[in-house]
Amino acid sequence: MKSKGEIKIYKSGRDVNLEVKLEEETVWLSLNQMCLLFGRDKSVVSRHLSNIFREKELEKNSVVANFATTAADGKLYQVDYYNLDVIISVGYRVKSKRGTQFRIWANKILKDYLVKGYALNKKRLTETKEKLNEVTENLKLLGKIVKQQKLTTDENLAFLNLISDYAFALDLLDKYDHQRIEDIKGKRKTLHKIELDEALSAISKFKKETRASDLFARPKDKSFDSTLTSIYQTFGGKEFYPSLEDKAANLLYFTVKNHSFIDGNKRIGAFLFIYFLNKNNFLLTEKGNQRISNETLVALTIMIAESNPKEKELIIKLIKHLLNNSSD
Repeated sequence: MKSKGEIKIYKSGRDVNLEVKLEEETVWLSLNQMCLLFGRDKSVVSRHLSNIFREKELEKNSVVANFATTAADGKLYQVDYYNLDVIISVGYRVKSKRGTQFRIWANKILKDYLVKGYALNKKRLTETKEKLNEVTENLKLLGKIVKQQKLTTDENLAFLNLISDYAFALDLLDKYDHQRIEDIKGKRKTLHKIELDEALSAISKFKKETRASDLFARPKDKSFDSTLTSIYQTFGGKEFYPSLEDKAANLLYFTVKNHSFIDGNKRIGAFLFIYFLNKNNFLLTEKGNQRISNETLVALTIMIAESNPKEKELIIKLIKHLLNNSSD
């Protein structure tokens, strides 16, 4: 895995000077770096690592990542790195004060990192709002052009179609903003049920095709099992999510929101949404157009990730409206 995260320098006294990798909202050190940090032999730290995983204190797959690292000889090697949870655990076991110092430093670095991330997300949301305002102005301008200019039938039709597309989106956004989206009952039945093995296999192929990172699609826990189970859940012989649209919308929402994987939750959610619709012959309209465009799917996925859990039902309604609007 080629690291795309930041590098922070950690210094402690004359002996410790480490290049610390910052990625996936945590810090990472190699075995050699931990030996230097704690002032212990490699055999000692390795023994503690083995015990941590053997005793199930931490799940190895969730806390170890393989990064491409350039060695002193200039060659590139794949090296195992351990996240902050492991570093803290080893620190306790070797009874090192340096471990406490490093934890305090790492938490401060991570806090700064998250604050910057929040600021970046806020900036993106502001830009999205500005684009929406721009679309609104374009809509007004198009209306004026249609009224004032003598256009051909084809030109008029093109303008009217464009206005129609904008009008639906803006009307839906207005209803979303004022929490006035009415629920609609999906009429389509599920033709294909996705089982856990099938979903994991599809995600694995998707990972290979996109050359994603080593952490991509690595499970944090077993919550993804419950995500798939929940969309087919029944009570008294009746399904909680009876229609195809209900299942698709909730599959996207739960996959993104449950954070079942260390990395790639939004991409996996969007992929499974498309995969589910395709398996149920509902990805495209009768004319072969996508029911939900790539741009809209990206926006929906980000909206879900940034949303308050209280907004779940509103977002589900929005997705169902978008799926059912594309009748052409």
